[in-house]
Amino acid sequence: MAPPGALSADHPASAATERPRVGISRCLLGGEVRYDGRHKLDAPLLQALGPHVEWVPVCPEVEVGMGTPREPIELVDAPDGVPSGPHRVRLVGVSTRRDWTDAMDRWRRNRVQELRQEALSGFVLKQDSPSCGLDGVRVYSSEHVADDGRGLFAQALLDAFPGLPLEEEGRLRDRQMRDAFLARVLSYHRERWQQNGR
Repeated sequence: MAPPGALSADHPASAATERPRVGISRCLLGGEVRYDGRHKLDAPLLQALGPHVEWVPVCPEVEVGMGTPREPIELVDAPDGVPSGPHRVRLVGVSTRRDWTDAMDRWRRNRVQELRQEALSGFVLKQDSPSCGLDGVRVYSSEHVADDGRGLFAQALLDAFPGLPLEEEGRLRDRQMRDAFLARVLSYHRERWQQNGR
């Protein structure tokens, strides 16, 4: 019997001889890379999509040098008059207020170039993350908290890979959303092979 949420046999894993490569936030694979040294293993997601794809794990916080365990980070709306470079929203440590924005910028520019070589056909991101959240990430200011932010790495993916299927793991708990995402990944993968031979 197919695992819950898996597509039926009339949805092949790829149009070629290899499975599509899909990026994923490493904590969702069970990597103990969260700020508290724990993971966010999403077993139903892996059971449903794992047979159809090859995972490419990424953890922005660890890869940028924050370590594990570490101080939590958050997005902060830089107040008027504070230099913020290209970003009004900054990525800072909750307790120390250390600003990681510039370091994350340098890392994500390099990482995006590496991911181009991976020939990705999709990406599953950790929701609500200041680095990976696609939508609705909390942004703090001296006056209020807004739920309209986007993680810095998620924004880099959107900028670098227009049309790449991206989704947060929370939305993929819904079977219809999960099947639709996989269909988009497989379609993207087929088009890649047709256009580039890979």
